[in-house]
Amino acid sequence: MRSLKASDIMWNHIEPVRLGTPLPAVVKHLLQNHVTGLPVVDNGRKVVGFVSEQDCIHALLVSNYHGEGEPSVDDVMKAEPVTISPEMSVVDLAQNLGHGRPKVYPVEDHGRLVGIVTRTSILAELARVGAGIDVGRFAAAD
Repeated sequence: MRSLKASDIMWNHIEPVRLGTPLPAVVKHLLQNHVTGLPVVDNGRKVVGFVSEQDCIHALLVSNYHGEGEPSVDDVMKAEPVTISPEMSVVDLAQNLGHGRPKVYPVEDHGRLVGIVTRTSILAELARVGAGIDVGRFAAAD
């Protein structure tokens, strides 16, 4: 268990959000991929922000209810995201989750996004290793 790394459980099949993406497209991307948040990247795949469902809910409420225009991801993202290395231990990562840390971690290697680790992927791996429960590696598409 100690030898498991973030790279062993990360998802690399979900496209990140690009700077400048209109908020409705961000919301659609989150909902289609069944994730609570995604990294925001520049053209070189450098993580420059993070956008969550919570960020989108607030921004949609303001723009729809108050008619304040259509925001882009640049307007709502958190500009200083917490990223992790592909070499980070899954045990250490799981222990961080209890400290109010993010539910989704962008995984960066040499300054470029290579995947994400979700709380769900950590739970699935702990269940597989500790209880013999195998629920698959990726989110099911409905």
